[in-house]
Amino acid sequence: MSLLRQGRDFVLVGLAQLLLDWGVFVLASACAMPVPAANLCGRTAGALLGFWLNGRVTFADAGQSRLGWRRFARFLALWLLLTACSTLLVGVVGVHAGLRWAWLAKPVVEAGLAVVSFLLWRYVVYR
Repeated sequence: MSLLRQGRDFVLVGLAQLLLDWGVFVLASACAMPVPAANLCGRTAGALLGFWLNGRVTFADAGQSRLGWRRFARFLALWLLLTACSTLLVGVVGVHAGLRWAWLAKPVVEAGLAVVSFLLWRYVVYR
C-alpha cells in the first residue's frame, strides 16, 4: 500500500513541479534566454519545490520528513544527471524545430524522466 500512496503523491507533487518548471522555462525563454539556460532555470525551481514536498509528503514515514543534507547531496547528484538529459533533449528540439516546439516538448520530456526519477528518489535519495 505504501508504494501506491507514494506513487499517487509523487504524481501530485510532480504535477506541481512540472507546472512551475514549465512556467519558468517558457517565461525565461520568451524573454530571449537561450533554451538550455531557460531549461536549467525551470528545472532548478521545480527541483527545489519537489525535494521539499517529496521529503515532507511523498516519502515521509509516519509524519517524519525525510530531508537533510545527506539526502540533498544524493538528490543533487541524480538531479544533475537528469537535468543534463532534459536539457539535451529540449535543446535539440529547440535547435531543430524552434522555440514553440521546445515549449511543447518540455512536458513530454519531463514526464518520461519522471518514471526514472520516481525509482531513483524512492530507492536512492529518500531511502
